[in-house]
Amino acid sequence: MSCLTEKVSTGKYTIPYIKFGSGDKTLVILPGLSVQSVLPMAPAIEKQYNAFCEDYTVYLFERRESMPESYSVYDMAADTATAIKELGLSDICLYGVSQGGMIAILIASEHPRLVKKLALGSSSAYISKEIGIGLNEWYSYAQNGDAEKLCLSFGEKVYSSEIFEQYKKAFVKMAKMVEESDLKRFATLVKGTEDFDARDLMAGIKCPTLAIGDTSDMVLGADSTPQIAELQKNNPCFEMYMYSGYGHAVYDTAEDYVGRLFDFFGKE
Repeated sequence: MSCLTEKVSTGKYTIPYIKFGSGDKTLVILPGLSVQSVLPMAPAIEKQYNAFCEDYTVYLFERRESMPESYSVYDMAADTATAIKELGLSDICLYGVSQGGMIAILIASEHPRLVKKLALGSSSAYISKEIGIGLNEWYSYAQNGDAEKLCLSFGEKVYSSEIFEQYKKAFVKMAKMVEESDLKRFATLVKGTEDFDARDLMAGIKCPTLAIGDTSDMVLGADSTPQIAELQKNNPCFEMYMYSGYGHAVYDTAEDYVGRLFDFFGKE
């Protein structure tokens, strides 16, 4: 396996990305919120999505470098779509996780010719008041420079209680490596979810779409994926699968998760 970390420049901004695989098909992955960049985890990510490496060339896009203070999900989507086109990618299979799923919804809606198939993992079509309260807790910890409280709160809400208790010390250890720039970046990304509402756009997405969630999601709520299903009820090529007990990060912990993605994107 050979995983590359590269950057694409649009002239106005730069977006780093991970690239692996050698197939003719294209899979674009948009990760969710993270306290630190996922780029150093490139080898582990390649291993996680190894099933795609033969048939697909995989691109995982981070958020742009040098973010403005105000940077909404809508801005993230516009910038990411531009970067995808800058690389000459087309007819893509697009998979977004959590906030990455929100970005993916906007890209699929605004650039329907770009996206062949769409998968949304633990995501939501809008940010409700209740979801916003939970995200504001993370925002406050980041703004106050409390990396340990942020990492513990993040781990507790994203993972199942069993996983969190097992790795609680690791979250404390991770907090010691979090820098001020990481906290500033994270706060900007969290703030960017404010007022996100793509419910009116969902009906316009006609490509084959898969939404995967978990009934114990403590970040976006157990209803977020079924709500996407309701908004896609007139799409004959929509599919939904719900897990139970894995929590928000089911995409990292359910053993058959990547296999479900592979089967969905591989359907003719």
